[in-house]
Amino acid sequence: MARGLLYALAGAAIGAAAARAAYSAFTRNRPADLGGRWTRKNHRGEPITLLEGPAFVAGSGAAAALTPGLAPRTRLAAVLAGVGTGALGAYDDLYGTTSSKGFKGHLTALARGEVTSGAVKILGIGATGLGAAALVSDGPVDTLVNGAAIAGAANLANLFDLRPGRAIKVGLLAGGPLLAVSLLRSSPAAAALAAVPLGAAAALLPDDLGERAMLGDAGANSLGALLGLAAVTKLGRPGRLVLLGTVAALTAASEKVSFTKVIAANPVLNRIDMLGRRPVDHV
Repeated sequence: MARGLLYALAGAAIGAAAARAAYSAFTRNRPADLGGRWTRKNHRGEPITLLEGPAFVAGSGAAAALTPGLAPRTRLAAVLAGVGTGALGAYDDLYGTTSSKGFKGHLTALARGEVTSGAVKILGIGATGLGAAALVSDGPVDTLVNGAAIAGAANLANLFDLRPGRAIKVGLLAGGPLLAVSLLRSSPAAAALAAVPLGAAAALLPDDLGERAMLGDAGANSLGALLGLAAVTKLGRPGRLVLLGTVAALTAASEKVSFTKVIAANPVLNRIDMLGRRPVDHV
């Protein structure tokens, strides 16, 4: 456990420091970019930067490359999953349109012969997930299950990035227990993999909650993919199938149900969601 804790602390620290450094560098001239390609309107209609996403990708990517305790193939899988899905998310952030929405909408458009930016991202993240899974899996069946779980987690995390801090909180709530179990069961590599995105995300949470920045597709996809990779590295096949089923069920539910409305209607979930945020009546 001591070795796993050391690796986890190193991963979290490197991720946090690199993410903050990248965010500071990317936003140094942010006032000049207001209204530019990296600026969007948040749920209040206020300008907010998407550069938190690239900062997360850079920070977690650096941590994945530098954190001790990872085998070369596992390290490469982490870099591929985090940076690859982040790059595809950034493409959708910059060039995406609202003509088609959701997983079903983009695939329906693709069936009509219309290649949307969302479809490119979905297919690209699927391929990236399989590529990362192939590096850490035992055989084709495991590769398919793990790849689907990594890609599905990347997409699911993005579905929560609709309010300040929400995607990061979901990531912390999902990744925290995974990190704890990895430490208790002496799985140093899994602990390091879980700590990398958690450290980078926690370092960027204050700016997200302060409504100065948001993860966007780049950061949310990367966060989900890295946590998905950490999970499939730690879990046995039954656990990975449960993970895949849960991710698939939540993704399907998102096509019919608003997560924001569900969270707002539940006192416990709403309290967690509002923790650290500006009050709603300030809108």
